[in-house]
Amino acid sequence: MNQDIQNLIEKYPEDIQSLFTELRELVIKSIPFEIEEKLWAKLPSYYTGQNFVRIIPFKDHINIEAAAILEHKSQLEGFKITPKGMLQIYLNQNIPYSILKDIFIETLIS
Repeated sequence: MNQDIQNLIEKYPEDIQSLFTELRELVIKSIPFEIEEKLWAKLPSYYTGQNFVRIIPFKDHINIEAAAILEHKSQLEGFKITPKGMLQIYLNQNIPYSILKDIFIETLIS
């Protein structure tokens, strides 16, 4: 993990760190290309060229910013999607792995 991102994540509770790590691994394993991992405006970001996914930790949830989220809105019932199109996953929710993998592929390979 990028050291700047590691330093940021360590400031959050362990359950958020664990959820972040699961989501980060899913992003990285979703596509067969190398992903550039860096902080952008203090937000953990994963790039392939100009395409990106951001995994943004909060004290009780994580926001995911990815271009393809709104295309999968109907599959994400039960999850909050912000007005800016970010998906919120709370600690008490199951991670929708297969849907997220599709979102990450569509966002990073387009």
